[in-house]
Amino acid sequence: MKCWKSSYVFFGTGILLALLFYFFAPASLDEQERRAVGVGILMVVWWVSEALPMPVVALLPLVAFPLLGINKTEAVAASYANPAIYLFFGGFMLGLAIEKWNLHKRIALNIIHTTGTSGNKIVLGFILATGFLSMWLSNTATTMMMYPIAMSVISVMEHQNHNGNSKNFALTLMLAIAYASNFGGIATIIGTPPNVAYAGYYLERYGQELDFFKWFLLCAPITALLLAALYWVMVKGLFPNHILASPGAAAYVAAEKQALGKPGKSEKRVLVVFALTALLWIFRSLINDIQSVVKLDDTIIAILAAITLFIVPSEKKGHALLDWQDTSKMAWGILLLFGGGIALADGLENTGLIQKTGNWLASFGHNTTLLLLLVIVFSLFIGEFMSNIAQVIVFAPLVSAMADSLHLNPVLLGIPMTLAASCAGMMPMATPPNAIVFASGHIKFKDMVLTGFVLNLIAIALIMIFSWLVLPLIWI
Repeated sequence: MKCWKSSYVFFGTGILLALLFYFFAPASLDEQERRAVGVGILMVVWWVSEALPMPVVALLPLVAFPLLGINKTEAVAASYANPAIYLFFGGFMLGLAIEKWNLHKRIALNIIHTTGTSGNKIVLGFILATGFLSMWLSNTATTMMMYPIAMSVISVMEHQNHNGNSKNFALTLMLAIAYASNFGGIATIIGTPPNVAYAGYYLERYGQELDFFKWFLLCAPITALLLAALYWVMVKGLFPNHILASPGAAAYVAAEKQALGKPGKSEKRVLVVFALTALLWIFRSLINDIQSVVKLDDTIIAILAAITLFIVPSEKKGHALLDWQDTSKMAWGILLLFGGGIALADGLENTGLIQKTGNWLASFGHNTTLLLLLVIVFSLFIGEFMSNIAQVIVFAPLVSAMADSLHLNPVLLGIPMTLAASCAGMMPMATPPNAIVFASGHIKFKDMVLTGFVLNLIAIALIMIFSWLVLPLIWI
């Protein structure tokens, strides 16, 4: 537990740094921009130092922005009811049902049985499975499906007597799910919402669709290399677990599988809801294309799944698959955390600061190599604090205009910007998968920042290399 004295030190440090920025900010920033960035600095310092609980810090825009005239209360409050938050809510409900009826434990035991019981093989198995699924599902949906399974695997491995590092194993498994979901999602146009957003904008502006196969041809190798880097950085570099396979662990897994017995009625019903939800996420676009009566999105599907869990009866008489009491186990704080991140991003955007920064990037147009690098770096690191889909929506017109003025193929800047937006990994609120796994309690803020920073550098290098050397060959 953090010492209360150090908490107050960091509490004061955040206020001091925010005030210093406000009074000594560059002259190019106006009053509103200085205030918004000051609030952002305050929140980041308090988040990093954990001077206050992170969900509490996330509520700061609801007070500070209206008082400072950055945004009205109604506008700020709307950020905490963003559709993505309800997507989390529905996904968490699905996870609770999977956990309640032990479906996650059955799946987890089968994964361990398949991959072997060494820590590294289990992590690798999750990276490959999650990365592949995320190519076709949204990264958020993939994370929500893998999260309860991974939590059960961690629980199983904690019962083993081994000389390895269980904390590092739990940490790497949670991070593996988030980052593999993010990296897998960039491989296909449908893999993550920012890809879809850019493809939609490109079609609207230039009157032609981005070719699915060309996108995959460019981005699948980037995904494969990022997944390999993820494995080596975590289990061989930063957080080795040294958990070796053992006959005892294998015997324990076999005994646990036998103890579970055959799936019960409730478990089967949860599996049906789980499978139908996954199928709707996978085929949502197809369903929307072949009919016009209803239009599905990921949030609608998630909430529909959650409502269904409270309707479908369980094998326990008089009870559904989920009762409201079960929601006491849900990570409500993470919903506030994500809402606070959206509110902060909206505040910065409303002041015009993000647009101004983009205009500054355009001044480097005389050097296309440097411009490409700046677009990638800026997109990736701004993605730590801004919703990646909102980021793509904001910057797609900007980078397209820059490309047109320089007589470049717009995809030469647009696709790198879009890919980088999905690779932010330092902050819990950077992407929905990051936020989901951070709620597990197995990840310290500093560990996510460290791992994310290293992977950010690798992602910058890979996106830069492929965008400079391969992209022009594919999109001629």
